[in-house]
Amino acid sequence: MPPPTPDQVRRRDRLETLIGFAAPVLDLVLAVGDRVSRIVERDDLDYIPPPSGIEPPAGAIRSGDAGARAE
Repeated sequence: MPPPTPDQVRRRDRLETLIGFAAPVLDLVLAVGDRVSRIVERDDLDYIPPPSGIEPPAGAIRSGDAGARAE
């Protein structure tokens, strides 16, 4: 493989500099997301049933029909 041209070296240096500036911001985003996920645990996100008056789709299995199959 031939050595990189001066233009390629400049482009690579600019990209590495950009990544160097973006890395702390991305680390902060990951840290905040980690904290939020620990605060809002999976147990807090309970299933909320649909409001009454809304019918389930045709062929849907209801909780009392666990052994029944939709035809």
